[in-house]
Amino acid sequence: MKNLRDLDPGASPLDYYGSELRRKREAAKLSQQKLGDCIFCTGSLIGQIETAKKMPTRDFSERIDAALGTDGMFSRLAGLVLRSQLPSWFQPYAEMETKAAYISTFQAQLIYGLLQTEEYARAVLATGMPDNLDDLVAARIERQRIVQRKQPPMMWVVLDEAALHRPIGSPSVMRTQLAHLLSFRDKRWVQIQVLPFSAGEHASLIGSFNTLRFNDDPDVVYTEDLISGHMTANSETVKEAALRYAHLQAAALSVEDSAALITRVMEELYGEQPGSD
Repeated sequence: MKNLRDLDPGASPLDYYGSELRRKREAAKLSQQKLGDCIFCTGSLIGQIETAKKMPTRDFSERIDAALGTDGMFSRLAGLVLRSQLPSWFQPYAEMETKAAYISTFQAQLIYGLLQTEEYARAVLATGMPDNLDDLVAARIERQRIVQRKQPPMMWVVLDEAALHRPIGSPSVMRTQLAHLLSFRDKRWVQIQVLPFSAGEHASLIGSFNTLRFNDDPDVVYTEDLISGHMTANSETVKEAALRYAHLQAAALSVEDSAALITRVMEELYGEQPGSD
């Protein structure tokens, strides 16, 4: 068990969060139990977070800020802590993603991470059999805060039709996920196209890729292999990715027809049926 007094705030964002929580709590002359009572949780949970044994959620952080009058400090730290739970090779991309003005992505197998529901994300992440599944899910949902900003990045998503048909989790999980995709129809900054099976061979049979564009920095192309991710700003690679993406968009259904296909798949494959879950 990590000794509270030995907690090194410089060891990780989680350790820093825990040490600051303890410092602010003690300054307010509150015991762990008293603070827990204030925010409707146990004193044991406060202790676990102060000793970096448990991840703080965003909701917990917001309640702590309200109870201790810390002006959003813990809510801001929560983003840093949650991002630190992402795989180390993915963290640089996640940081760039938050700064992008425009995101384009082609997804060959799955729904794009920024548009995943929590239940869908949990089923996807569970396939890696991680020990910290809850933390990974929380980190993915935290990434999605960029699409909830007042000025979110423009986002163009091309999904292979396979991503709609591949059953991830239960039929209920898929119904909710496809309905979530349809909920973006009225948002001008998100455009979703489906590349239908009828398109046959296409410009990215090699796999998925993302392109990030920035207001003042070079474009970045991101790809993944079995064990890690790769970012590059190489001009030739960026140009090739842009060309391939243009071909994918041209071969994909229109935004309107894509929504109709998503609706049809949702109803025909994952509609309410007795015992479907």
